[in-house]
Amino acid sequence: MKILVAPDKFKGSLTAAEVADAIAEGTHLVNPAYEVIKFPLADGGDGTASILTNHFRGEFVHIQVHNPLFKIIDAVYGYAEIIKTAFIEMSAASGLRLIPKEIQNPLYTSTLGTGEMIRDAIDKGAQKIFLGIGGSATNDAGTGMAAALGYKFTDRNGNELKPVGENLELIHSIDDSDLVFNPADIDVKVACDVDNPLYGKNGAACVYSPQKGATPGMVKKLDKGLRNFATIVMKKYGKNVSQIPGAGAAGGLGAGAVVFLNARLISGIKLVMDITKFEDHLKTASLIFTGEGKIDDQTFQGKVIDGVTQLAKKYNIPVITVCGDLKINDQELKSHGIQAAQSLMSYYGSVEKAMKNAKMGIAEMTQILLRKFSH
Repeated sequence: MKILVAPDKFKGSLTAAEVADAIAEGTHLVNPAYEVIKFPLADGGDGTASILTNHFRGEFVHIQVHNPLFKIIDAVYGYAEIIKTAFIEMSAASGLRLIPKEIQNPLYTSTLGTGEMIRDAIDKGAQKIFLGIGGSATNDAGTGMAAALGYKFTDRNGNELKPVGENLELIHSIDDSDLVFNPADIDVKVACDVDNPLYGKNGAACVYSPQKGATPGMVKKLDKGLRNFATIVMKKYGKNVSQIPGAGAAGGLGAGAVVFLNARLISGIKLVMDITKFEDHLKTASLIFTGEGKIDDQTFQGKVIDGVTQLAKKYNIPVITVCGDLKINDQELKSHGIQAAQSLMSYYGSVEKAMKNAKMGIAEMTQILLRKFSH
């Protein structure tokens, strides 16, 4: 029997690769003759760059960049020379986790560091860029990222503006005469799993900036700035980015990536599966093991398990899952094509024990689930 092991990470406990190792260990304890293919996955969020870099046997590039408040920090991205592709998570340079809560303020934060990682990758010869945009501290519509690549933003008097959220409403013109790259030469795909427009009640400022430290007054100012940005972009490039699904992701970086990088916004798990040619491996499997930290209503809205089960249904391949916590019933699991599932919480009875013994518990649960399936 050929078993494909394709889990996500268990956040705060195990990486996707460690989960795959534990499942593989459990399957071999049932039958050492089983052919086990380990294929750790991610959905575009934290850990995706690492998964893809390892998948293509790339290198991890260490670089000094500006954090959201313009302080110099060390950041890491992945680069696979064999496919001339960079794997970048904007949170490594522009993430909310990089700023103490008491000084978080999206008026003053910038995606400049994300642009510096992209520029470094282009200098290395990258022809393709995978960009994950979750966990941002910013609401600058990607102007910081663009500034690192040679774009300039000026006010009504021709003064260059600092690329931060509070200055979006002051942008009068965009100067792209001194770019350090040709957008037509780079294929950029952005992992984006939200469909928020750029501005308005469901836009970047109204929905996400309060989580980044914005007061109601700041939200209003930022939303006004995003509207102005969209107007200037329309005049300059003839692109209407205001209603593109995902334009409001990461404080408008979704829109900025479309404008300044000619990027495409794609579901994270679909993008990962496409890059890794996951479907080619899946269609020859007899059984698929997957899993993630928590299975709940959100799991089937673009997470790893959702992507795996949808493809498995296409080829009529049974799926078994392990997880940290299980919040949906057997009937719901079956409706998504999952034959059986077990959680560490039910196995150990407490969060502490589940976290402490996660690797061993997954291996043991795998044995139990596999023996039931085999019979």
